[in-house]
Amino acid sequence: MGTVSHDAINQFKALMDQVEEPLKGAYQNVHQGYHAETLARFLKAREWNVIKAHKMLVDCLHWRVQNEIDNILTKPIIPADLYRAVRDSQLIGMSGYSREGLPVFALGVGLSTFDKASVHYYVQSHIQINEYRDRIVLPTASKKYGRPITTCVKVLDMTGLKLSALNQIKLMTIISTIDDMNYPEKTNTYYIVNAPYIFSACWKVVKPLLQERTRKKVQVLSGNGRDELLKIMDAASLPHFCKREGSGSSRHSEYTNENCFSLDHPFHQQLYNYIKQQSLVSEPTQPIKQGSVHVDLPEPAAEGTEIVKTIESEMHKLENGNGLSGSLDGLKINDNSDYRTTHCP
Repeated sequence: MGTVSHDAINQFKALMDQVEEPLKGAYQNVHQGYHAETLARFLKAREWNVIKAHKMLVDCLHWRVQNEIDNILTKPIIPADLYRAVRDSQLIGMSGYSREGLPVFALGVGLSTFDKASVHYYVQSHIQINEYRDRIVLPTASKKYGRPITTCVKVLDMTGLKLSALNQIKLMTIISTIDDMNYPEKTNTYYIVNAPYIFSACWKVVKPLLQERTRKKVQVLSGNGRDELLKIMDAASLPHFCKREGSGSSRHSEYTNENCFSLDHPFHQQLYNYIKQQSLVSEPTQPIKQGSVHVDLPEPAAEGTEIVKTIESEMHKLENGNGLSGSLDGLKINDNSDYRTTHCP
């Protein structure tokens, strides 16, 4: 990190030292003791402009206070059957760690349907995974490896990616916008696997619209990416859809405890049990409340709207030209600043 970067972080820190409650408490949940790394993330997302980064972080803190994000890990989605339905239709999980200690998150982009619950449940679940990652997973990894670990890697499975995806693009853009505005620069690298032609066609037109910083994060791997991913992680940490010799469905695995999307996987069991436990701690005499947490849904920035329109246009061309049909459930490859596609936490 150069002199300019250190100066920017010091200036940013001086501004954040002036923050008062309730924003100050919210900021503690964001930085988790890693001030410099947190400030650097927001600075990167705003091209190291201290004023813009400060506004971004303060806006994030206001969002957290207004939507009670600091308490979201005390609000389980119940009953369990409803949460299982969310997990079965919003395919995301954690499969292990890279050799550098970064958590490996897997996303079933092509087979996520987001059709088993309301938008608010999917948004709630997504934020809860983000918060559990930032408050529990990353601090635990930092202690284990003896150094700050504040980012993760993501493996995006494009198996099943089809054209009817436009039905989900609004929800995906909402989730993506929440990430870009409030969880910037949390992903070190995106690995795309099992990419069909439709992904290649969309990526070709979207890639030029992204900032160079974002483009460098995306690696499109051959087939299921197994050989390339084994260079950065052990076989035990590979997502289940990368362990087969060939491509295959990412929704189901022969053994549910190997399928990191399943509620029966250890990561999701630990997450769900943690949230239920925290709900009892926060309100020990009250029954757990049913119903979703309603978070203010943001409007996408102009740049994000442009990318969505580009994807829609390209997919209509494919549909008209090739007669293809089906469903694209979120092509999120941008994790940081003002540019975004649809999501994949």
